[in-house]
Amino acid sequence: MSGYGKYDDKELILFLKEGDQAAFTEIYNRYWASMYSHVYKMLRSQEESKDLLQDMFSSLWLKAADIDEQTKLSGYLYLSARNRVFNLIQRNKVKNDYLASVAQFISEAGTETMERLDEKDLINAIESEIQNLPPKMREIFELSRKANLTHKEIAEKLNISDQTVRKQVQNALRILKPKVQAIQVGVAFLLFLR
Repeated sequence: MSGYGKYDDKELILFLKEGDQAAFTEIYNRYWASMYSHVYKMLRSQEESKDLLQDMFSSLWLKAADIDEQTKLSGYLYLSARNRVFNLIQRNKVKNDYLASVAQFISEAGTETMERLDEKDLINAIESEIQNLPPKMREIFELSRKANLTHKEIAEKLNISDQTVRKQVQNALRILKPKVQAIQVGVAFLLFLR
């Protein structure tokens, strides 16, 4: 493996294109420190710089077959690193712009407005889950909870037994309860982000 140090970049590219791991290791050892220095100057973050280089060298290995043999390896790596840095900066900018706009909306919208939105969203989400119930179960559940009919009244109205009504309401609640809890967790999370 140590014998690869004698090869120039063009030869290493040829070996790399053939899937030679030792050639890849030599390229990595030859260029990692200079690439790290280059990337770190732009990002000023050790962790992000190391992650970016890991990704870049992994891509070099995976896309080795596509590299032109006449490519100047150092230029290829510098260009790849620079483009990845720009992409990372752009992604972070978009994320930060989004978070800033959400923060601005929350600060501009009164607490009362946010609570109404949360309550409205919660009601809509629960209603959506009710609509997903099987038709007969949904009808019985809505008569019980929205029309406030007793089990006996529902049974008479639909010409079914009290026991069937009771069982359908229990089943509906069993289906809806975990979904409503998940919705509440989501709303609580959004409230936490305020």
